[in-house]
Amino acid sequence: MVLQYSRGIHRISEWSHITNCHPVPGPGIVTGLSSVGLPLGRGLLLLAEMSSKGTLAKGSYTEDAFEMARAHRDFVIGFISMKRLGEEDDFLILTPGVGLDTKGDGMGQQYKTPREVILDNGCDVIIVGRGIYGKGEGAESDVIIGQAERYRGEGWRAYEERTGAGIS
Repeated sequence: MVLQYSRGIHRISEWSHITNCHPVPGPGIVTGLSSVGLPLGRGLLLLAEMSSKGTLAKGSYTEDAFEMARAHRDFVIGFISMKRLGEEDDFLILTPGVGLDTKGDGMGQQYKTPREVILDNGCDVIIVGRGIYGKGEGAESDVIIGQAERYRGEGWRAYEERTGAGIS
């Protein structure tokens, strides 16, 4: 894992300022990645939860991921997670499974709106895929740009409401 991050064909640590990983291997993965990334000023996101139905990334797995991060605050900057766990921690929360037009698909994906993940769950960054790009049918660039703007607007409105910014 250290060699994949630091060397290998992609030399990820040279160009990626933020990397993510599953904490399944245990704290050694964070220690190993930080041995390369920390001297370069890089940060790590731990995948603590997923948005798909039936995910195993929940409960004690998520709690253990948060404990792992607390033990490595110098390198772990946040989580890919469905919600903020613990207000005392100042980690970034990036939430996948954000959608405006549907609540799910036939493959177990479950969607929440930007408002739900930002206001209700304390998310900092929304992760949107199919809501912008569709189902991969080769959407026109103006459609993709329009959808991206739509999500950006909804996310920003929810953020302003959460922080009280822009409210007179």
